[in-house]
Amino acid sequence: MFKKIREDIAIVFERDPAARSTLEVLTTYPGVHALLIHRLAHAFWQIKFYWLGRMISHIGRWFTGIEIHPGATIGRRVFIDHGMGVVIGETAIIEDDCTLYHGVTLGGTSWNKGKRHPTLKQGVVIGAGAKILGPITIGRGAKIGSNAVVVKDVPAKATAVGIPARIVEEEGKTKQKSAVQLPAFNAYAVGKDEPDPMHKNIDHLMSAIRKQNQTIERLEAQIKSLKPRANEDLKLAKAFSLKKKTSK
Repeated sequence: MFKKIREDIAIVFERDPAARSTLEVLTTYPGVHALLIHRLAHAFWQIKFYWLGRMISHIGRWFTGIEIHPGATIGRRVFIDHGMGVVIGETAIIEDDCTLYHGVTLGGTSWNKGKRHPTLKQGVVIGAGAKILGPITIGRGAKIGSNAVVVKDVPAKATAVGIPARIVEEEGKTKQKSAVQLPAFNAYAVGKDEPDPMHKNIDHLMSAIRKQNQTIERLEAQIKSLKPRANEDLKLAKAFSLKKKTSK
């Protein structure tokens, strides 16, 4: 238990440059408080003290603004930054080394019992305001952009953005990396080399339009070059026609 608490504190220093001291982290970071409270509530939930687990979770929500169902499974070194408005459902699973920002929802889309909330594999980063809905899986090391709405599985090391979320790029297709290596951490799941797919499509369209314009310009130039010759051919045809009439 104490080892997990030390890890929860240490991960804050790794991922938040604003953290200055252990005392500051322990007393002013609601994400750390929410995880500590959740571990207690989850322990009671596992031994079927359901009401007590829910009550502890409710108190934690009131103190931190972060709502974590006591049935949710959360791994080690998970970091909830800022935290206000985070909602994590009962059957959600968050593996080690994940990062969630404020306003994130790991929600369910079914009223049926059973697995109905997302699973986040190791090293996932979820940007502020993102909604991950349903019993889907976010692959190892994947990143979800801020305010994205994800309703389908996201492959490992991929980045998803937009509403509904679209895969920007799968890192494994463009970079040769070890199978066990996680991608570099990006705050708010934003990297410098991840253009939006809509922007890519617009760039392709603009490129096609430029090529069409160049083709049209070449055709117009060829037509203009043919006009003098056409005029000469027309004059010759008229002269031949006039000569033929005169000979008759």
